[in-house]
Amino acid sequence: MKNIKMMVVGFASAVAVTVALSTTLLAKSDAPVVSETSVEASRLQSLAKFTKVLGIVEQYNVDGLSIDQLIDKALQGLLSNLDAHSTYMDKQSYESLKTQTDGEFGGLGITVGMRDNALTVIAPIEGTPADKAGIKAGDIILKINDKSTLSMTIDDAVGIMRGKPKTPIDLTIVRKGEADPLKFHIIRDIITVESVYTRKIDNNVLYIRVTSFDKKVAADVRTAIKKNAANSNGIILDLRNNPGGLLDQAVELTNLFVGEGVIVSQKGRNKADDVSYSATKSAKITDLPLVVLVNEGSASASEIVSGALQDLKRGVVVGEKTFGKGSVQVVMPITETEAIKLTIARYYLPSGRTIQAVGVIPDIVVASGEVKKHENQFNIKESDLKKHLESELQKDGGMIDVTEVNASNKTIITPEQLDKDIQLKEGVDIIKALIIVKGK
Repeated sequence: MKNIKMMVVGFASAVAVTVALSTTLLAKSDAPVVSETSVEASRLQSLAKFTKVLGIVEQYNVDGLSIDQLIDKALQGLLSNLDAHSTYMDKQSYESLKTQTDGEFGGLGITVGMRDNALTVIAPIEGTPADKAGIKAGDIILKINDKSTLSMTIDDAVGIMRGKPKTPIDLTIVRKGEADPLKFHIIRDIITVESVYTRKIDNNVLYIRVTSFDKKVAADVRTAIKKNAANSNGIILDLRNNPGGLLDQAVELTNLFVGEGVIVSQKGRNKADDVSYSATKSAKITDLPLVVLVNEGSASASEIVSGALQDLKRGVVVGEKTFGKGSVQVVMPITETEAIKLTIARYYLPSGRTIQAVGVIPDIVVASGEVKKHENQFNIKESDLKKHLESELQKDGGMIDVTEVNASNKTIITPEQLDKDIQLKEGVDIIKALIIVKGK
C-alpha cells in the first residue's frame, strides 16, 4: 500500500510503477480499499479504475500500442480536457517549445488559440508571412496542408506550421462573412518582429505601436515617450493584433502611465499562486492624454494593459472587443525530455473583473474599415475662381506633391493613411478632444 500511495503523489514521474502494479490492481480491483481518510480512499479507487482500463486497452486494443504510447495518450487526453491551454508535451513538442523560446525558427508569424474547440488565429504578427498573405484575427484554421485540425492540439498545429524557412505550407481558413473556405499558400520565413515603433500624427500626437510583449517592450516605449514628450500633446497606444507575451512587460508598460493602484492580480487554487502587481510612483513618466486601440486580435498581456488603463481611468479604449485570454500557464518538466503546460491561475483587472473568455470591451466600439467619404462634385473652391490668388509654392516655380512626400516618410502617419483605418482615425479625433479639454 505504501507503494500505491507514492504513485498517487507523484503519478506523472512514476510511469514505471504504474506498469508494474497494473496486473496486481487488476486482480484486486473488486476488493475494498482501506485508507486513513475517505479522500485518499477515493483517490486510490480512481487510480485503480484508471489502471484497470489501461491494462484492458493494452491487452485487447486492435492496434497493439505499447504501454508508453498508452500513457502518453492518456496524459494528452487528461491535460487537453482541462482547458484549451493545458497540454502534455512529449520530447518533440518540448524541444519545439525550447526552440521557440531560445532561438530563431521558421514559421508563419501567427498566434493561435482554441475558441469553441476550433483552432483560431488570435493575431498575425505584423510584417510576417501570414500577415502579408492576408491572414486575419478571428480566422478559423480548418486544414493545415491536407490535414484537418479537428481534434488537433495547439502544440500539434504549431509543430506542423513551424518549419524550415522558404518552405511552403497551405492553410484552409473559415472567415466570418465569407460563404466558402479560403485557401492561402504561404512561404515560411524566419520570424523577426519589430515589437515597438513610433510615428507622429499632425505633429503633436505620438503614435506608439506595440506588436508583442518581448523582454524590451517597456524600455523601448519609455525611450519613445521621453524622446517625443516635449513636442507631443497626446499619445495613441496601438495594441491591435498583439497576441501578448511577458507579464512583467505588461505591468511595466502600464506603470509608465499610472503611478499608483493595482495593475493586475492573479488568483489560483493554491494561495502560493496568488500574486498582485501594483504601480510604483517612480516608474510613471507621463500624464499626457492617452487612447488605447484594441481589437479581437489583442490578447493576454494586451488585455492586461488596456483593461488596467481602462479601470484606472487613465486612457480611453477604442476599437473592438478583445480575445479573452486571461489565464496563467506554467511549464513543468516531468522528465528530462517531457513536460506539461498547466493552467494554474486567472488574471483579474484592478476592478476585480476577469479577462478569461470575456475580454475587454472598449469605451468606444469602432469596427475596422475605411472612412467613407461622399464628395460633392459641384462644390466651388477658391482654386476654381478665375482670379484666385496664387500660392507661394506656385510663385516659387512649381507645386510640391505633399501627399507623395508624406507617403514615403515612415516617421509620420498621413491623413490619407488615417482615412484607410477608421479605428485609428476615431482614436485621433478622441485624443484631440482630450487635448482640448486638458488645455482648458
